[in-house]
Amino acid sequence: MNAPVDLPVPNPPRVRKPDWIRVKAPTSEGYAETRRLMRSLKLATVCEEAACPNIGECWTKKHATVMILGDTCTRACAFCNVKTGMPRAVDPFEPQNTAIAAAQLGLEHIVVTSVDRDDLPDGGASQFVKVIEALRSETPKTTIEILTPDFRNKSEDAVARIVDAGPDVYNHNLETVPRLYPTIRPGARYYASLRLLESVKRRNPAVFTKSGVMVGLGEQRLEVHQVMDDMRSADIDFLTMGQYLQPTPRHATVKEFVTPQAFNSYAAIARAKGFLLVAASPLTRSSYHAGDDFKKMQAARAERLAR
Repeated sequence: MNAPVDLPVPNPPRVRKPDWIRVKAPTSEGYAETRRLMRSLKLATVCEEAACPNIGECWTKKHATVMILGDTCTRACAFCNVKTGMPRAVDPFEPQNTAIAAAQLGLEHIVVTSVDRDDLPDGGASQFVKVIEALRSETPKTTIEILTPDFRNKSEDAVARIVDAGPDVYNHNLETVPRLYPTIRPGARYYASLRLLESVKRRNPAVFTKSGVMVGLGEQRLEVHQVMDDMRSADIDFLTMGQYLQPTPRHATVKEFVTPQAFNSYAAIARAKGFLLVAASPLTRSSYHAGDDFKKMQAARAERLAR
């Protein structure tokens, strides 16, 4: 009798995306111009590295989210398409090149994010400070939104230095509900991220704080409501919610495509909980329409203070 042959186990078929989640491939001249500028300045963007579905729309409008500290992350989150490994040395020209890009794109509002750099003594906080300073010098009228990592084991001093540099918006994403952290965001700690955002407000209440979550990873509705409550207890101003999309078969699978109607329901509940602003839709991402949303936050705060 022949020995049984071990057949390879096929990958499960990827779930077909519903109509509301599909976007057109980027083909515009504006997209090409933005890409050429980023390449010429040797700047990475989260738009490309994280395979953002909105890249065609945003780059056509010459809105790009710069990703500083290189393109290689020291962590390996199950949802993220940014490559993992040992990063290169920090580029000393990156802050000035970011400011040059903002000037050439004519940005009224810029979003700057980064990879995790657990290899650096300050987690890369000093590079954020240098970028903010370069932007203030080169394009003083541009409002600045930063999206930072959690600066694990070094957050208090790192965050304080960045807040003191004077960004207009400080964003740090919680990403998902606490129960899913061990599988989706294993290198991070949910309550440490909450404390980081709370510390921003304590140090400078004028800075807008912002955080985002993905849905479709297997979270329960009441768990999402609890995350909203936790965010409000940390005095977070702006909540973003979007559909998780699996970037490759190696990443966490999509458990559910949340309907636009369900996003509307989440948004209504979040507004009732007291956020200044809520953006919730299948294609919402942290920096999607960030400039317009910043103006809405300013108006919402002014209206609240006038009451």
